[in-house]
Amino acid sequence: MPESNLKRHFQLYGIEVICSIGIHQFERDAPQRILIDLDVHLDPDKEPSADNIKEALDYDTVRSAVLELSKSTHFDLQETLARQIFDLVLKMPTVIGVSVRTCKPDVYSDIREAAYILSNC
Repeated sequence: MPESNLKRHFQLYGIEVICSIGIHQFERDAPQRILIDLDVHLDPDKEPSADNIKEALDYDTVRSAVLELSKSTHFDLQETLARQIFDLVLKMPTVIGVSVRTCKPDVYSDIREAAYILSNC
């Protein structure tokens, strides 16, 4: 594959956080488990030239920022949480695209999950 066609991205799937989210009273009464999936697209021209974390976007930094944001306030909507995560990650060095998926796996007993996706890639 020619170098000009290279694409770079990393994925963080299943980030688990207990946060305050939802419009229903039962959701407001108790924090609930949210799962967050990220697909972070990176500038292909900014590939690390050495095997050194200082030259790369550390996914622990991304994970920590997402966890902190998710716990910072009450969110009525998954759409709002996803948008704030999207905006946060998109501002990080070398990031050129983001896909965020948030999901409530425990909100209803008769469905596996209620999810929302926001993406520019």
